[in-house]
Amino acid sequence: MSRDYYREIIKSCKHMKPVRVAVVHPVEENVLEAVVDAVKEKLIVPVLIGPKSKILAAAKAAKINLGKWEIIDVEHSHEAAAKAVELAVAGKVDVLMKGSLHTDELLGAVVPATSGLRTEHRISHAFVMSVPSYHKPLIITDAAINIAPDLAVKADICQNSINLWRTLFGYSRKPKVAILAAVETVNPKMQATIDAAALCKMAERGQITGGIIDGPLAFDNAISPEAMKEKGIISAVSGDADILVVPEIESGNILAKQLSFLGKADAAGIVLGARVPIILTSRADNLRARLMSCALAVKLSAARQQGKIK
Repeated sequence: MSRDYYREIIKSCKHMKPVRVAVVHPVEENVLEAVVDAVKEKLIVPVLIGPKSKILAAAKAAKINLGKWEIIDVEHSHEAAAKAVELAVAGKVDVLMKGSLHTDELLGAVVPATSGLRTEHRISHAFVMSVPSYHKPLIITDAAINIAPDLAVKADICQNSINLWRTLFGYSRKPKVAILAAVETVNPKMQATIDAAALCKMAERGQITGGIIDGPLAFDNAISPEAMKEKGIISAVSGDADILVVPEIESGNILAKQLSFLGKADAAGIVLGARVPIILTSRADNLRARLMSCALAVKLSAARQQGKIK
């Protein structure tokens, strides 16, 4: 039986203090059910922010006893997002969690420079995936936030994902980062290949740190030793990638969902690059993926407090 990396990471949080999570606009049953699951695993202490009457109605419909959970009553989802950011800036919550509102609405309160949650890095999203046919966890980024990232944004996406990997799996080795494109050679007519080559040089010059970066690499060359050998590629990354950096959001979203729905992979999503982790869950997420997303937030929050992530 292959290792269950999800379970190992969730279990490793047992000795860690649960994080205070601002759950933004949790007015639907599935959101509160996800919160209950995370509370049972002692991963989070929820602070529910939204219209109190709707939160209570959703809890009643789901037959959930909210007990002593704190509820902050606000009028609508936009106000809930703003309040959650305010609490995070003040240090009263450690993590934000998306409830029953659009991702754009939540991030709209986080992204502005005036929000107080920005860092030196661009905000990006990562899926930590458990793919049955792959021999280790796989991070795919960015498949949810940055639509058409330029070179500078891709550099931040790389750095964010490296920081995430090292937070989860330690500092004994550097993660192998594959910059994906349609081909494994630099083609002046294909911007993704030019960006990949530049990112490799940026890593050589210390502009991206903590990882081993190579690209451009086609998907098969990034994850298959056989494909690597067939193409005659000599690389420390090819055939054994830990992180896949996609050219733009469409390819990343398609890749992640293909692995989930056809490859039976679990995908736990997290937003990186802000001063607090942001949990993004989906209705399609199973229990493992929901708990893993919360565990990622626990790990990242602890790493930031310890100064391991800026």
